[in-house]
Amino acid sequence: MGRGRIEIKRIENNTSRQVTFCKRRNGLLKKAYELSVLCDAEVALIVFSSRGRLYEYANNSVKATIERYKKVHTVGSSSGPPLLEHNAQQFYQQESAKLRNQIQMLQNTNRHLVGDSVGNLTLKELKQLESRLEKGISKVRARKNELLAAEINYMAKRETELQNDHMNLRTKIEEGEQQLQQVTVARSVAAAAAATNVELNPFLEMDTKCFFPGGPFATLDMKCFFPGGYQMLEATAAQHRQMLTTELNLGYQLALPNSDAANNNPHQF
Repeated sequence: MGRGRIEIKRIENNTSRQVTFCKRRNGLLKKAYELSVLCDAEVALIVFSSRGRLYEYANNSVKATIERYKKVHTVGSSSGPPLLEHNAQQFYQQESAKLRNQIQMLQNTNRHLVGDSVGNLTLKELKQLESRLEKGISKVRARKNELLAAEINYMAKRETELQNDHMNLRTKIEEGEQQLQQVTVARSVAAAAAATNVELNPFLEMDTKCFFPGGPFATLDMKCFFPGGYQMLEATAAQHRQMLTTELNLGYQLALPNSDAANNNPHQF
């Protein structure tokens, strides 16, 4: 349900009248502020309570607005059409002055924030500046701590990943060392077994040419069968070849030394 209509007349009850005045005054000040912001209008509001208290609001200055009102009212009463042009020119002058003041204030604020031009500030202004700087520093530190925490978390995760990679590589290296050790042990055992077989079977060292005369090793190695008298056999064969050559040249047969043919037929022509 909506509110009922209130009859616009003086409220007789003092308490109710004071409460209504406070509420309506705050609403009126709020509406004046909204009008000046939304419509970019110059607003000046002056309210006197029943007890004589002054309440005012102005987006520029109450005195400047009143002076402007007086000038406009005076010019309007003396002239007609040029009033609009005069008002526009005065408005733009005020706006430019307002903007210059705002720029000057921002420049001063920036200088104060970096610690310059603080000699002409009062104690209250210095406290306000200190409070603003502390709030700004707290925000900067909070953001810095947030970034540091994120970086620490990332580095911790990276450390865990590197440790896992290190453990995997160490496991692979240990497996490779075990396999290499097993291969080395197997080769050592095989070499020991081969040495044992050679010691037990010395004939394994003989040349296989002796046992395959018809195979790829057609030339027999006589060292296999006559290991001790091989040199004597070679000397006898050489002497025999020399005697055959001599017989062919002389035309008679010679007998080998220490043979029966040499004793019975000394020189046969």
